Amino acid sequence: MATLPDGVGLDASLKHTEHPTNTFLIDWSSRQISGMDEGLGAMRQAVEIILQNERFRWQIYDSNFGTELEDLVGEEYDYIVSELPRRIEEAFSLDNRILSVENFKCLEQNSGILTVSFDVVTVYGTFSEEVEM
Repeated sequence: MATLPDGVGLDASLKHTEHPTNTFLIDWSSRQISGMDEGLGAMRQAVEIILQNERFRWQIYDSNFGTELEDLVGEEYDYIVSELPRRIEEAFSLDNRILSVENFKCLEQNSGILTVSFDVVTVYGTFSEEVEM
């Protein structure tokens, strides 16, 4: 049976390492990199990217990344309003920097477009976001 040599021990304690959120910022109108940011600015962009990508569509992303909102289009209004908060919270659940999603408000416009606004509470602060369907 193999054993460890004398003087080699196993440290069973785990050490938490904080990873930086420093990231390139995208200027969505010009589709170019516009600088770098960290903290709340980086979180705002991470939330936008999660909301803009449908889960299972792009191989570059893990199957747990993105939202599942497209199949809600054409469903009954009451079903969409009840399902949207759960699906948005689920999309953010794997990012431990996002603490909660609160204050969901749904507004149906005359053109048949549904706008959902909500607050994203992160370890860096809180900001508002919205999704149109």
